[in-house]
Amino acid sequence: MSLEQQTAIDPRNPHGLGDPNDTSLRKVEREVLIPKIMRDRARDEFCAKEVADFGECCKASSILMVATCRKQNSALKECLTRWYQDEGFKEDCKKIYLQERADYRSTGIPKKHRLEKL
Repeated sequence: MSLEQQTAIDPRNPHGLGDPNDTSLRKVEREVLIPKIMRDRARDEFCAKEVADFGECCKASSILMVATCRKQNSALKECLTRWYQDEGFKEDCKKIYLQERADYRSTGIPKKHRLEKL
């Protein structure tokens, strides 16, 4: 290969990280990364009250939290499960993941570094 051929940039793969427009998912993305986004969003956006209630109960109960915080734990699990089973929510999280991956593939800059620059 000549030097020109080695330095040519593929417009579909500008940083050697994959095609930014590719929407196919690997197994680890489907089973680990997208569920992580779902878990984080459900906990932070939709079940924040239940998380706070459970946290307060655990702080107040200390060692006895297993017995005394069952009601709050059940409410938290019910809220999270409701969101995990929502197909529309799963699709939204998939779109978020694909957008983050496309941004990374097109810029070569990981999300945490892009956010630090803002």
